[in-house]
Amino acid sequence: MSGTGKSLRVLVAPLDWGLGHTARCVPLIGELVQRRCEVVLAADGASAQLLAREFPQLQLLKLPGYQIKYGKNFLIFSLFLQLPKIFGAIRKEQKWLHQLLKQEKFDIIISDNRPGFYSNKTHSIYITHQLRIQSGIHKRVDDWLQQLHQRYIMRFRTLWVPDVETAPNAAGELSHPPYQSTNPVYLGLISRFQHKSVQTCKYDLMILLSGPEPQRSLLEEKLKRQLVQSSKNIIVVRGLPGSNAEVDFTSAVETYNHLSAHQLEQKMQESAFVICRSGYTTIMDLLKLKKKALLIPTPGQTEQEYLAKHMQQLGCFPFLHQQDFQLEKAVTIMNTFSYSNPFKEDDYEYYRDVIDSLLITPQLK
Repeated sequence: MSGTGKSLRVLVAPLDWGLGHTARCVPLIGELVQRRCEVVLAADGASAQLLAREFPQLQLLKLPGYQIKYGKNFLIFSLFLQLPKIFGAIRKEQKWLHQLLKQEKFDIIISDNRPGFYSNKTHSIYITHQLRIQSGIHKRVDDWLQQLHQRYIMRFRTLWVPDVETAPNAAGELSHPPYQSTNPVYLGLISRFQHKSVQTCKYDLMILLSGPEPQRSLLEEKLKRQLVQSSKNIIVVRGLPGSNAEVDFTSAVETYNHLSAHQLEQKMQESAFVICRSGYTTIMDLLKLKKKALLIPTPGQTEQEYLAKHMQQLGCFPFLHQQDFQLEKAVTIMNTFSYSNPFKEDDYEYYRDVIDSLLITPQLK
């Protein structure tokens, strides 16, 4: 709420590469709504479906996504080949926003990793944890990508980074590069979930499948062969929102194509261990819920590979590469790993203070 008592209009648009960007926007949107801001959402596809479920009362505009396709291996090279498509998507979202602002006025624009979603006439905020992108190719390539990303970031008035400002932190060099020309505001760790103490776990193991194809299906096929031999009480979430397809897991395995945020939180709380990808939003959720987990980075996705190693070095979670994954091996690692969580409760709430500071900014009064 501004100083004049006028309800501020806020436009929020998350990137559509997976659901992580959208999921981590949910607490921010909820906080803005609680502060009586008039929030308008912009998304498409699975991201739009998630936002519609979480905030059915909010206006949702159709903003085309990037529609990036992933190869079976060498994901970073696949993305390099699609750079013209990515640059084209950035120009299109800039044009889309320009046309919208001719018809409607907003006090704040929040873009989660959409570099073209800003306006010089509106307080534009960019959210990213990747101030330094890990290419996995060479340091010079990383330097070039960082400089390219920073050129886009500098077009926004404010930069928000979902991580804690000091060490230890969750994203390591991704969110704390050795050098940078930007001035980030750290949001702390962000999660939709709330930690609750559970006396007895219903499941021995939860397996969360997610991420781009074909790697999601390749891991699922590997698991199908191994789950038949397991006597543990296991739940599998396939990561296929909107799908009615069935999979031939053993009858002893409880299987879902997708779960709502509330259901997913409950099932995770009821699971002794979790096996999942090392996406950044998933990592923040695991840390918030204080879960014991094993991470499997998506092959060729250099960000996830870096985060998996960083989490293991911090003592938060162990990891296994997909080609080395064996269920019994994973269970042994989880049972013997000395889990630690270096983050405080305040680290998950700091974004509320950042939003408070934003809403009393003189330019917004």
